[in-house]
Amino acid sequence: MSPYGPDPWVQRHWDWRATGNFVLGGSGSGLLLAAALALPPGPARAVALLLGLALVGLGLVSVWLKIGRPWRALHVLFNPWTSWMAREACLGTALACAAAAAFFLPGFWTEAALGALAFAYAWAQARILKASKGIPAWREPRIVPFMIATALAEGAALALLLALAWRQPGWLVYGVVAAALLLRALAWYAYESVAAPRLTGAPRAALQGVTPVMLWFGTFGALALAAAAFALPPTYAPLPAAVCALAAIGAGWHAKSTLVTRAALNQGFSLPKLPVRGSR
Repeated sequence: MSPYGPDPWVQRHWDWRATGNFVLGGSGSGLLLAAALALPPGPARAVALLLGLALVGLGLVSVWLKIGRPWRALHVLFNPWTSWMAREACLGTALACAAAAAFFLPGFWTEAALGALAFAYAWAQARILKASKGIPAWREPRIVPFMIATALAEGAALALLLALAWRQPGWLVYGVVAAALLLRALAWYAYESVAAPRLTGAPRAALQGVTPVMLWFGTFGALALAAAAFALPPTYAPLPAAVCALAAIGAGWHAKSTLVTRAALNQGFSLPKLPVRGSR
Protein backbone atom coordinates (compact mmCIF):
# COMPACT_ATOMS: atom_id res chain seq x y z
CA MET A 1 0.00 0.00 0.00
CA SER A 2 1.40 3.38 -0.99
CA PRO A 3 1.99 5.83 1.89
CA TYR A 4 1.15 8.85 -0.25
CA GLY A 5 -2.13 10.60 0.39
CA PRO A 6 -3.78 13.11 2.69
CA ASP A 7 -2.50 11.42 5.86
CA PRO A 8 1.01 12.28 7.12
CA TRP A 9 3.83 9.77 6.66
CA VAL A 10 7.54 9.64 7.39
CA GLN A 11 9.49 10.13 4.17
CA ARG A 12 11.67 7.22 3.04
CA HIS A 13 13.37 8.60 -0.06
CA TRP A 14 16.22 10.24 1.86
CA ASP A 15 17.97 7.42 3.71
CA TRP A 16 21.51 6.88 5.05
CA ARG A 17 23.01 8.09 1.78
CA ALA A 18 21.40 11.52 2.03
CA THR A 19 22.18 11.56 5.75
CA GLY A 20 25.83 10.91 4.94
CA ASN A 21 25.96 14.06 2.84
CA PHE A 22 24.75 16.27 5.69
CA VAL A 23 26.85 14.43 8.27
CA LEU A 24 30.17 14.31 6.41
CA GLY A 25 29.74 17.50 4.40
CA GLY A 26 28.78 19.48 7.49
CA SER A 27 31.76 18.25 9.50
CA GLY A 28 34.10 18.80 6.56
CA SER A 29 33.00 22.35 5.84
CA GLY A 30 33.04 23.10 9.58
CA LEU A 31 36.62 21.82 9.84
CA LEU A 32 37.70 24.02 6.93
CA LEU A 33 35.99 27.01 8.54
CA ALA A 34 37.58 26.26 11.92
CA ALA A 35 41.00 25.88 10.27
CA ALA A 36 40.62 29.28 8.63
CA LEU A 37 39.57 30.83 11.95
CA ALA A 38 41.83 29.23 14.52
CA LEU A 39 44.64 27.01 13.21
CA PRO A 40 48.05 28.59 12.59
CA PRO A 41 50.24 27.47 9.67
CA GLY A 42 51.74 24.07 10.35
CA PRO A 43 51.08 20.36 10.03
CA ALA A 44 47.80 20.46 11.97
CA ARG A 45 46.38 23.05 9.60
CA ALA A 46 47.62 21.15 6.53
CA VAL A 47 45.97 17.94 7.71
CA ALA A 48 42.79 19.86 8.56
CA LEU A 49 42.54 21.15 5.00
CA LEU A 50 43.04 17.69 3.54
CA LEU A 51 40.66 16.01 5.99
CA GLY A 52 38.00 18.69 5.53
CA LEU A 53 38.07 18.29 1.77
CA ALA A 54 37.97 14.51 2.09
CA LEU A 55 34.86 14.70 4.31
CA VAL A 56 33.09 17.08 1.93
CA GLY A 57 33.97 14.83 -1.00
CA LEU A 58 32.76 11.70 0.78
CA GLY A 59 29.50 13.48 1.59
CA LEU A 60 28.93 14.32 -2.06
CA VAL A 61 29.79 10.76 -3.06
CA SER A 62 27.29 9.51 -0.48
CA VAL A 63 24.44 11.51 -1.96
CA TRP A 64 25.63 10.60 -5.48
CA LEU A 65 24.94 6.94 -4.63
CA LYS A 66 21.21 7.63 -4.32
CA ILE A 67 20.85 9.36 -7.70
CA GLY A 68 18.76 7.41 -10.18
CA ARG A 69 21.15 8.23 -13.05
CA PRO A 70 24.48 8.76 -11.27
CA TRP A 71 26.53 9.32 -14.43
CA ARG A 72 24.48 12.42 -15.23
CA ALA A 73 25.41 14.02 -11.91
CA LEU A 74 27.84 16.46 -13.54
CA HIS A 75 24.89 18.21 -15.16
CA VAL A 76 24.16 19.77 -11.78
CA LEU A 77 27.25 21.97 -12.14
CA PHE A 78 25.69 23.72 -15.14
CA ASN A 79 22.45 24.68 -13.38
CA PRO A 80 23.28 26.35 -10.04
CA TRP A 81 20.17 28.53 -10.28
CA THR A 82 17.78 25.58 -10.28
CA SER A 83 18.08 24.27 -6.72
CA TRP A 84 20.10 24.41 -3.52
CA MET A 85 21.49 20.96 -4.29
CA ALA A 86 23.00 22.37 -7.47
CA ARG A 87 24.41 25.32 -5.54
CA GLU A 88 25.87 22.95 -2.98
CA ALA A 89 27.71 21.05 -5.72
CA CYS A 90 29.05 24.25 -7.28
CA LEU A 91 30.14 25.58 -3.90
CA GLY A 92 31.87 22.26 -3.22
CA THR A 93 33.97 22.73 -6.36
CA ALA A 94 34.84 26.29 -5.39
CA LEU A 95 35.62 25.17 -1.84
CA ALA A 96 38.09 22.59 -3.14
CA CYS A 97 39.88 25.30 -5.14
CA ALA A 98 39.99 27.62 -2.11
CA ALA A 99 41.36 24.86 0.11
CA ALA A 100 44.08 24.10 -2.44
CA ALA A 101 44.98 27.80 -2.59
CA ALA A 102 45.11 28.04 1.20
CA PHE A 103 47.26 24.91 1.34
CA PHE A 104 49.90 26.09 -1.13
CA LEU A 105 49.61 29.88 -0.69
CA PRO A 106 48.62 30.60 2.92
CA GLY A 107 47.73 34.21 3.51
CA PHE A 108 44.94 36.56 4.51
CA TRP A 109 43.00 36.47 1.24
CA THR A 110 43.20 32.72 0.74
CA GLU A 111 42.15 32.14 4.36
CA ALA A 112 39.27 34.60 3.97
CA ALA A 113 38.10 32.87 0.77
CA LEU A 114 38.35 29.46 2.44
CA GLY A 115 36.33 30.55 5.47
CA ALA A 116 33.68 32.30 3.38
CA LEU A 117 33.20 29.35 1.02
CA ALA A 118 33.13 26.84 3.89
CA PHE A 119 30.40 28.91 5.57
CA ALA A 120 28.52 29.16 2.27
CA TYR A 121 28.70 25.39 1.78
CA ALA A 122 27.20 24.72 5.22
CA TRP A 123 24.55 27.37 4.50
CA ALA A 124 23.64 25.72 1.18
CA GLN A 125 23.22 22.37 2.91
CA ALA A 126 20.90 23.96 5.45
CA ARG A 127 18.86 25.60 2.68
CA ILE A 128 18.37 22.20 1.02
CA LEU A 129 16.37 21.11 4.06
CA LYS A 130 14.52 24.41 4.42
CA ALA A 131 13.38 24.24 0.78
CA SER A 132 11.42 21.03 1.47
CA LYS A 133 8.07 22.68 2.15
CA GLY A 134 6.10 19.48 2.70
CA ILE A 135 8.12 18.40 5.76
CA PRO A 136 7.48 20.60 8.83
CA ALA A 137 10.71 19.63 10.59
CA TRP A 138 12.76 20.79 7.60
CA ARG A 139 10.97 23.91 6.41
CA GLU A 140 11.31 25.69 9.78
CA PRO A 141 13.66 28.68 9.14
CA ARG A 142 15.49 28.08 12.43
CA ILE A 143 16.97 24.90 11.00
CA VAL A 144 19.41 27.03 8.98
CA PRO A 145 21.33 28.54 11.93
CA PHE A 146 21.35 25.16 13.65
CA MET A 147 22.88 23.36 10.66
CA ILE A 148 25.56 26.04 10.33
CA ALA A 149 26.27 26.03 14.07
CA THR A 150 26.59 22.25 14.28
CA ALA A 151 28.91 22.21 11.26
CA LEU A 152 31.21 24.69 13.00
CA ALA A 153 30.97 22.81 16.32
CA GLU A 154 31.90 19.49 14.71
CA GLY A 155 34.71 21.10 12.72
CA ALA A 156 36.07 22.97 15.73
CA ALA A 157 36.18 19.74 17.72
CA LEU A 158 38.17 18.08 14.93
CA ALA A 159 40.47 21.10 14.73
CA LEU A 160 41.14 20.87 18.47
CA LEU A 161 42.02 17.20 18.13
CA LEU A 162 44.42 17.88 15.27
CA ALA A 163 46.04 20.82 17.08
CA LEU A 164 46.74 18.66 20.12
CA ALA A 165 48.00 15.77 18.00
CA TRP A 166 50.70 18.05 16.56
CA ARG A 167 51.25 19.93 19.84
CA GLN A 168 49.85 23.18 18.49
CA PRO A 169 47.04 23.94 20.96
CA GLY A 170 46.20 27.55 21.61
CA TRP A 171 43.59 29.58 23.41
CA LEU A 172 42.01 30.54 20.08
CA VAL A 173 41.21 26.90 19.22
CA TYR A 174 39.66 26.33 22.63
CA GLY A 175 37.72 29.58 22.32
CA VAL A 176 36.27 28.61 18.94
CA VAL A 177 35.26 25.19 20.32
CA ALA A 178 33.52 26.70 23.35
CA ALA A 179 31.75 29.40 21.33
CA ALA A 180 30.61 26.93 18.65
CA LEU A 181 29.23 24.45 21.20
CA LEU A 182 27.28 27.15 23.03
CA LEU A 183 25.93 28.63 19.78
CA ARG A 184 24.85 25.18 18.64
CA ALA A 185 23.02 24.50 21.89
CA LEU A 186 21.16 27.81 21.62
CA ALA A 187 20.35 27.19 17.94
CA TRP A 188 19.05 23.71 18.69
CA TYR A 189 16.87 24.91 21.57
CA ALA A 190 15.42 27.69 19.41
CA TYR A 191 14.72 25.23 16.59
CA GLU A 192 13.38 22.29 18.60
CA SER A 193 11.02 24.42 20.70
CA VAL A 194 9.23 25.52 17.50
CA ALA A 195 9.57 22.44 15.28
CA ALA A 196 8.68 19.66 17.74
CA PRO A 197 5.12 20.89 18.52
CA ARG A 198 4.32 20.72 14.79
CA LEU A 199 5.01 16.99 14.71
CA THR A 200 3.08 14.05 16.13
CA GLY A 201 3.79 10.53 17.28
CA ALA A 202 7.18 8.92 16.78
CA PRO A 203 8.70 11.80 14.72
CA ARG A 204 7.97 14.25 17.53
CA ALA A 205 9.41 11.90 20.15
CA ALA A 206 12.51 11.37 18.01
CA LEU A 207 13.11 15.10 17.66
CA GLN A 208 12.58 15.73 21.36
CA GLY A 209 14.91 12.82 22.18
CA VAL A 210 17.80 14.68 20.57
CA THR A 211 17.68 17.48 23.14
CA PRO A 212 19.18 15.66 26.16
CA VAL A 213 21.91 14.18 23.95
CA MET A 214 22.67 17.59 22.46
CA LEU A 215 22.73 19.46 25.77
CA TRP A 216 24.23 17.02 28.28
CA PHE A 217 26.45 14.93 26.04
CA GLY A 218 27.30 17.25 23.16
CA THR A 219 27.45 20.59 24.98
CA PHE A 220 28.03 20.51 28.74
CA GLY A 221 30.01 17.26 28.69
CA ALA A 222 32.08 18.37 25.71
CA LEU A 223 32.74 21.78 27.28
CA ALA A 224 33.90 20.17 30.53
CA LEU A 225 36.28 17.92 28.60
CA ALA A 226 37.60 20.85 26.56
CA ALA A 227 38.24 22.78 29.80
CA ALA A 228 40.10 19.77 31.20
CA ALA A 229 42.23 19.51 28.07
CA PHE A 230 43.04 23.23 28.29
CA ALA A 231 44.06 22.96 31.94
CA LEU A 232 46.11 19.76 31.66
CA PRO A 233 49.74 19.58 30.48
CA PRO A 234 50.13 18.80 26.76
CA THR A 235 51.10 15.21 27.55
CA TYR A 236 47.71 14.42 29.10
CA ALA A 237 45.49 16.77 27.11
CA PRO A 238 44.86 14.60 24.01
CA LEU A 239 42.68 12.07 25.85
CA PRO A 240 40.00 14.50 27.13
CA ALA A 241 40.26 16.39 23.82
CA ALA A 242 39.56 13.19 21.89
CA VAL A 243 36.52 12.40 24.04
CA CYS A 244 35.37 16.02 23.67
CA ALA A 245 35.61 15.73 19.89
CA LEU A 246 33.70 12.45 19.87
CA ALA A 247 30.97 13.91 22.09
CA ALA A 248 30.60 17.09 20.02
CA ILE A 249 30.64 15.28 16.69
CA GLY A 250 28.44 12.40 17.85
CA ALA A 251 25.74 14.76 19.11
CA GLY A 252 25.73 16.67 15.84
CA TRP A 253 25.60 13.54 13.71
CA HIS A 254 22.84 12.10 15.86
CA ALA A 255 20.78 15.28 15.46
CA LYS A 256 21.22 15.42 11.69
CA SER A 257 20.50 11.72 11.25
CA THR A 258 17.29 12.11 13.26
CA LEU A 259 16.25 15.18 11.28
CA VAL A 260 16.75 13.54 7.89
CA THR A 261 15.15 10.18 8.73
CA ARG A 262 13.05 9.60 11.86
CA ALA A 263 11.73 13.15 12.32
CA ALA A 264 11.03 13.77 8.62
CA LEU A 265 7.24 13.65 8.83
CA ASN A 266 5.61 14.56 5.52
CA GLN A 267 2.43 16.46 6.26
CA GLY A 268 0.44 14.88 3.42
CA PHE A 269 -1.82 16.99 1.26
CA SER A 270 -5.38 18.21 1.07
CA LEU A 271 -7.74 18.82 -1.84
CA PRO A 272 -10.06 21.65 -0.81
CA LYS A 273 -11.86 21.58 -4.16
CA LEU A 274 -12.75 18.33 -5.91
CA PRO A 275 -14.07 17.96 -9.45
CA VAL A 276 -17.74 16.99 -9.67
CA ARG A 277 -19.07 15.26 -12.76
CA GLY A 278 -21.56 17.40 -14.64
CA SER A 279 -20.77 20.65 -12.71
CA ARG A 280 -19.04 23.85 -13.82
